[in-house]
Amino acid sequence: MAAAKSGCEPSAGGRHRNKTLRAGEEFGFITRSLPGIDGGFLCGQWNMKRQRLQVFYSGRVQGVGFRYTVKALAQGFDLAGVVRNLPDGRVELLVEGEPTELDAFRKAIQDSELGHFIRHEETTWTEAAYEFRGFEIVR
Repeated sequence: MAAAKSGCEPSAGGRHRNKTLRAGEEFGFITRSLPGIDGGFLCGQWNMKRQRLQVFYSGRVQGVGFRYTVKALAQGFDLAGVVRNLPDGRVELLVEGEPTELDAFRKAIQDSELGHFIRHEETTWTEAAYEFRGFEIVR
C-alpha cells in the first residue's frame, strides 16, 4: 500500500481542514507544512500573511452587549484578539488573522444585531504581532 501524506484543503468560510493525500496526488496551494507526530504533515495556513485589524466603533456601542456579541461571533472565525470598552464611549476591537477572515468577521459584526448601534468605524490595518491567543473581552 502506498504511503499517504497530509495536506490542507479549503473548506466553507475559507477555513482549512486536514486531508489525507494518496501517493501520486498533489495539492498545489500548500506553501509550507510541518512534520506531524505520526510522520504525516500538519495543516499549515501560511498561504496568506496574517494581519492585524484595529477597529474603533462609535455610536451606541456600550451598555448594549456589544463586546459579548462580538466575542460570540469571533468563535466562528479563525482569528485571535480582544475587544474592550474605552473611556470615551467607543469600543476597540484588536484582532489578528488572515485578511479575508478579518474582513468576513468585520462584515459579520456589521450584519449582526449590533449593526444599527454602530454610527462610525475607524479601521487600521498593520502586520500581525502574534501577541494574542484566542479571543477575549478586556475590562
